[in-house]
Amino acid sequence: MLREVRGDILLSKAAAVAHGVAPNDDFANGLALAMRERWPAMYKDFRHYCRQSHPESGSLWVWGGPGVRIVNLFTQEAAYGHGAHPGKAKVEYVNHCLRQLHKTIEQEKFASVALPRLATGVGGLAWEEVLPLLERHLGGL
Repeated sequence: MLREVRGDILLSKAAAVAHGVAPNDDFANGLALAMRERWPAMYKDFRHYCRQSHPESGSLWVWGGPGVRIVNLFTQEAAYGHGAHPGKAKVEYVNHCLRQLHKTIEQEKFASVALPRLATGVGGLAWEEVLPLLERHLGGL
């Protein structure tokens, strides 16, 4: 079941918080920046994961810290090269990410997951493009 709420997602009581990023993202804007500042270990582990695994857009990576689980959804084109900026999000990447998120929710037995308006800020997609994908992949949970 999907339920829309307003407020600071970092204050959510959900079992996990998911957000959209790019492979090799520097977490310099928006929610990603707030997460980087709140959980610097997550950002450090993210950078290590990206250097070691070279994740592809459309995949995800889960990080667990003290009392928090963060699901990093690779909804944007990668940012490769020093100082490179991530590309925009693509509907196909969001679709693949949400399909994987559905599997992860079931495998990890997350009772709830908080999501922002995924890929609509820095990612540049319209909410009207993303909402049907959320409903399709997560609406039945």
